Order: sequence, then C-alpha cells, then structure tokens
Amino acid sequence: MNGLDYLVLLGSLLGIAAYGTWRTRGARSMAAYFKGTQRTGWLTIGLSVMATQASAVTFMSTPGQGYESGLGFVQNYFGLPLALILVAAVFLPRYRRLNVYTAYEYLGQRFDPKTRLLGAALFLLQRGLAAGLTIYAPAIVLSTVFSWRLDVTILLTGLVVITYTVAGGSEAVNVTHKYQMAVIFAGMLTALGVLWWRLPRGLSLGDTLALAGGFHKLEAVDFSLDLQQRYTFWSGLLGGLFLSLSYFGTDQSQVQRYLHGGSLRESRLGLLVNAIVKIPMQFFILLLGVLVFVFYQFEQPPVYFNETAWRYEMAHGAGPQLRTIQAEFTTAHAHKARVIEAWVAARHAGNAPAVQGARQALAAAQARCDTLRAEAKRVLHRTDPQVSANDADYVFITFVFDHLPHGLVGLLVAVIFAAALSSKASELNALGSATTVDFYRHVFRPEATEAHYVAMSRCFTALWGVVALGAALFAHLVENLIQAVNILGSIFYGVVLGLFLLAFFLRRVQGTAAFWGTLTAQGLVFVLYFTLDISYLWYNFIGCAACVLFSLLFQAAAGSPHPAPSAPHPA
Repeated sequence: MNGLDYLVLLGSLLGIAAYGTWRTRGARSMAAYFKGTQRTGWLTIGLSVMATQASAVTFMSTPGQGYESGLGFVQNYFGLPLALILVAAVFLPRYRRLNVYTAYEYLGQRFDPKTRLLGAALFLLQRGLAAGLTIYAPAIVLSTVFSWRLDVTILLTGLVVITYTVAGGSEAVNVTHKYQMAVIFAGMLTALGVLWWRLPRGLSLGDTLALAGGFHKLEAVDFSLDLQQRYTFWSGLLGGLFLSLSYFGTDQSQVQRYLHGGSLRESRLGLLVNAIVKIPMQFFILLLGVLVFVFYQFEQPPVYFNETAWRYEMAHGAGPQLRTIQAEFTTAHAHKARVIEAWVAARHAGNAPAVQGARQALAAAQARCDTLRAEAKRVLHRTDPQVSANDADYVFITFVFDHLPHGLVGLLVAVIFAAALSSKASELNALGSATTVDFYRHVFRPEATEAHYVAMSRCFTALWGVVALGAALFAHLVENLIQAVNILGSIFYGVVLGLFLLAFFLRRVQGTAAFWGTLTAQGLVFVLYFTLDISYLWYNFIGCAACVLFSLLFQAAAGSPHPAPSAPHPA
C-alpha cells in the first residue's frame, strides 16, 4: 500500500465514523441508545440489516469459498427469502406491539423470567463466540499489509472496534451502515471490473465460464438427498430456512436493526429488501472467487496464500522443503498454463477431439498442482501446528494486494474494514443491550435510572468486546471462516427458534416445560454435532423440532393447565 491507498482507506473509514458520531450526539435515554429515534426509513433499515449480516468474513472468506469449491455455497441461502417474509409477517408485529428493547423480553412476558434468561443466555453465548470470528477476519488484512503477528493485529483491530461501538449506540450503528454498504458495493464492483480487465485478452466470456465449469466451479445447485453432503438444494431450502428464520427473527443483533423503523410498513419493507437482494449478492461474491480462480490459471498463484506465514517458515526451518515445493509448483503451473492455451485454441477452432484431449491433460495438471499445495500445507503445519491447513481466507486479499492498482487497493481494504465495523458494532451493541436489559435490569437493578442503564450497557459492550477478542485468538483453529460462522449459528439457532415458535403458536406450553425442553434440545444438538456426520444446516431443523417436541412432552408430563394468556399490550 502507498500513500494514495492510505488516503482512500482512512478517508472512507474516518469520514463514516465521524458522521455517525456527529449524527448521534446527545443520545442518553434508553430508547435513544438501544432503539434509536425510530424514524428510520425502509432503505436504511434494509441496508443496516444487510450490513449486520455481511461482515468482513463475507468479503474475506466467501471469495475464497468460491475459489476452492465454486458456487455451491449459495445454496446455504435458499431458505432466506421465505424466512424474511415470515419474520415480517409474524415476528415483527409482535415485537412492535409490545414495544420491547430485546426479543427476549417477549419470552419473559409469554413464559416466565427463567425462560427469558435462558433465551437471552443462548443468544449471548452464540453471538459472543461468533463475534470473535468477525474480529479475526479484518485482522488477517492488517497481518498481510504490515507483516505483523496475527495475534497482535487481532488485539489492535478488536480494540478499535470496541472503542467505536462503546462510544455510539444503536442509532450510531444504523446511520453509518448505509454509507459502509455504499463503500462495500463500490469496492466489490470495482474488484470485478479490474479482475475481468486482467484476464487474457483472447479469453471470451464463454471461454471463462467453460474453463471454470471444467473445474466444477459453476455447480451452484445439487439436488442430492445425501445428508452428509454439506450444501444441497434441500439442506439450503429447509436448513437454511430455519437458520435464517432464527437469525433474523430471534437474534438481537438483527431484531435491534429493524425495530428502528418509523412504522411497521417501513420495517417490513427493509426486511423484504434483503429477501430480494441477499441471494444475488452472495452469488456475485462467490462468482468473484470463481473468476479469481480462473485468473490464477494464467497468473501463477502462491503455493500457500498466507504469504506472511510462508515467508516466516521459509526463514525458520522449513526453507529447503518449501523451496523444493515452490520450484516444482512453478514448473507444474507453467505446464498447466500451456495446456490451457492449447484447450482455448482447440475450442476456438472447433476441434472437439483436441478439446477433449486438452481437458484430460488439464485435469492431470491441476491434480499435480493440488498435490503440491497439499504437500506444502503439510510441511507448514508439521513445522508450526498453529499454521492453518486452509488458506482460502487469504485468497481474495492476496489478489487485491498483488494485482490491483494503488488507490483501488485502499478502497478494497476499506471495504473489508467497513464490513468489520458495521457487523461488529451491531453484534457488540446487541450483546451489551441484551445483557443490560435481560439480565442486569431484570435481575440486579430493576429500579435504576435510565442514565445508569445506558452507562452499564457501555460497560457490558466493552466486556463482550474482550470476550470476542479471546474467541478471535483461537479462530485460526477453524476451517473456512464463512462456514465456521454458519456452523456456530446452526448449533444454537434452531433451538432458540423452537422456543419462540412455542411462544407464538403453542399457548398450552408453560414456562417450566419450555425451559427444560429448550435445555434438553440444546444438549441433544451438542451430542449429535459431535457424533454424526451430516451437513450442519440440518441442525437448525433438528434443534427447532427437538425443542418443540421435548417441551410438549414435559408439558404433558406436568399436566395440561389452562392456556397461557396472550402477552399484554403496552399501556
């Protein structure tokens, strides 16, 4: 990065942060700090909901997912549009009618205090751990830019985000999200344009897609009924539906975003924006990763994309082995590039037998390159067990730094940091709000002043930031980050969704039965996750169904009381 890159980066981020601070100055009441002014329009709500979900993990890790595995990950979102329609129709009206600060207040009114605390505790546990992953992703950027130790960059990045979040409230998060999303969209479209421009001039769009398809990168939909297959149409439609329904309907980081709406209509429109845009956006980001893969068929990629770790191990013990692998990889990639040139020439000439022969040679050449990359990862991991065997999270940022012109590098780094700030601010703000409203105010200080609760929310936000930093320091132990976030959510979200569905639709189930049914279901999901080999998306459905079933069984064992009264309307 040069001076122009730093100017673009700092100008983008400092300008957005300064604007948010200025717009939200003087917010001291609980309503203003936790819920904002509640005059927010539908477009701002839609962009804020989108920004909360589209963390730096999305823009760091999803292109790497596309590079490694193609478009199949998009199936993860097939249930999302229907989920958002259901949230807008069922969840949102109830939250607005009761005028709650958090979703878990509804559980307290419908069931009892212990069930409210259980729902809030499951959210805090899951979101507190996931927050660490969204700190880890931008730390990768700093580690790559400055060649700093990754743990140091995690601490520095986390402290910046914590400071930014504690200083503002929910309104500060919302008013900055739309500008952060503007930077994100501009940066990703620019990356696509530059990537296409950098491909060989004789390569047509048809050639590009045919080459990607030859490596099975364009297989976006898989109708397999194999439960062990991680991403299929069915797991995405059903498991993705339950994952999205729980995330958007019960996760406070999302609920807090659409409770800002000036009316029920504005909040609903904001959610429907995401129902329309989310799948195309994820498809576009995955396609960007596929095009990076095609680009690196002509331009030699690194053997291992975490070049900071590669250089360190080259200088500290593994140098001879890695240099041998590097030399063999250079030869293998050059051979593969010649095979691709022969394939393109045969395709343009319409020579079908030559095309088929080139395809077979290309498959063998790619297998040789993959074998050398796998061997390099084994050497690195054997030398230093802390080095991850999966370098997909470094693919996109390596392309940005190595092949984009100055100025655009700064813009793309700004994209990653804007996404980090937006999602992290939402998560920490929601964690602080839920801890204050559902635990501190409810259990310890029910009669304190609003100024006291706002001050305590700032303290709890900072505390959760420290917890997230601890989780981030161990994020290198997980596989691809975007998958790790969804795996963690799938373990908890289905059970929490089942608890809310009990509250909404099964009036005969009382608090004690719901409490023990939820705990039993969560324990079952933990056991199944560590003993079964099925796609993690199915745990959203399993957890939800188990929570409902166990709660009904506990209620039947306790007897059938009169139906619970409807949650009261606000005075």
